[in-house]
Formats: sequence, C-alpha cells, structure tokens
Amino acid sequence: MIFREGDASIEVVQGDITDYDGEAIVNAANNHFWMGGGVAGAIKRKGGATIEEEAMKKGPRPVGDAVMTSGGSLHARYVIHAAVMGQDLQTDSDKIRKATSSCLMIAEAKGIGSIAFPALGTGVGGFPLQAAAEVMMKEVRCFVQNASSLRRVTFVLYDVTAFKIFAVELERMQK
Repeated sequence: MIFREGDASIEVVQGDITDYDGEAIVNAANNHFWMGGGVAGAIKRKGGATIEEEAMKKGPRPVGDAVMTSGGSLHARYVIHAAVMGQDLQTDSDKIRKATSSCLMIAEAKGIGSIAFPALGTGVGGFPLQAAAEVMMKEVRCFVQNASSLRRVTFVLYDVTAFKIFAVELERMQK
C-alpha cells in the first residue's frame, strides 16, 4: 500500500527490515545505542557487531535524538538509530515523535532518498501499535511535504498485526 505526498511516497509492507533494499533503515534504540533484542538484535545479527560498536561510540544522547552508522553487512548502506527510550526502556508519544523526526532530519541532511522504519517503541518499550502508527505517520507525512532528497519512506513491519495496523493508518491518511 502506497500513499503519495508531493514528490514522495509513504508505504507499508510486511517483512524483515534487515532485508530492505534502500539507502537507510531505522533501528529502534535506547539512548546509549546498545543493541539487545527485537529490531536491534536482528540488525546486529544480520549486519554485524560493527553497527553496534559505531553506534555506542556516539552515545549517550538525549532521548529523541538519532545517530547514523554504516549498514555493516546489510543491503542498506546506513542504519539510523532512533533513541526512542532511555535506560529505563520506557517511551511515550512525544519521544517517538521526536525520534522519528530526528531520523528524517538526518536522512535529509545526508541526501538519503529512501528510508525504512520499524514500529518505534512498540517492542521492549511496550508502546501501543495503534498510537505509534498515528504518531509516526503524521510526523512522516508532515516532513516529506518539504523534503528535498527524501523520496521514499517505507514502514516495514515484521508481524501481520503490526502490518495491518500501520496499513489502516496509511489508508486513513488518504481520506
């Protein structure tokens, strides 16, 4: 499912974000950037420990910030680590909004044309999928209206429940 906003597209797909064939993927991270389980663990397993090593050298950062590293062995050239929670592993809508925005700003500043997001804060952070979909989609839609390099934003959701929730939110944006 694809939504067009000016020159950019926003899409939702079900799959493994580590297989994304674009320029950058986003890691749902803590503000020290150590990579444990969930999306971070999958990125580290497939892309290599160098991704975590690079990220941790850039931390800690305030929650809501993001940092960029290489993509290691991934198809994506870069990983943008969104500090969506602190060491307490708690998050909220404002932290998710800020982290989403920080990722988009880094992508735009680096001239990245395509980026993939997971559902930020919904794993270890325990944030509700529906609320995450609403916050993230709204932030992305507002951002791409004025973006110059970013042309494709993809939400890659691993499980069918998350995919359906994000797909419904994308459909709602089209009305």
